[in-house]
Amino acid sequence: MPTVLEFLTPVLVLVAWTFVMWFWLYATRLPAMTKAGIDPQDAAHPGAVAHRIPSRVRSVADNYNHLHEQPTVFYALMFFAALTGGVDGFALRLAWLYVALRVVHSLVQATVNKVVVRFLVFCAATIVLLVFTVRELARVF
Repeated sequence: MPTVLEFLTPVLVLVAWTFVMWFWLYATRLPAMTKAGIDPQDAAHPGAVAHRIPSRVRSVADNYNHLHEQPTVFYALMFFAALTGGVDGFALRLAWLYVALRVVHSLVQATVNKVVVRFLVFCAATIVLLVFTVRELARVF
């Protein structure tokens, strides 16, 4: 049986990965805005200058935003399991699989951005999250 620290390590790794994407976001966005002659104030509203930034740069920003969407469910589920006795090897494997799939999703979106591939990886991650959720529901109820 993993310790709570071992169990919550995938949470820390996904948080760290989110910051990797944050750095990647600004490493690509700021030069793109400079090259396009975009005044930072013109970007005061989300999407206001998106049409002036290359797709490959927008994809990185889109992924950073995606890391603040579904993964929040993962974080809640992990802390719920950790606080209510749901820590075991299978749950830990599910957690690591989810994190790995989210990293793959990021890499696909931020590089080749093939929608079908990205969708399949997203679906796989969602299924892992669903299995984890159903397992926790069965454990609690």
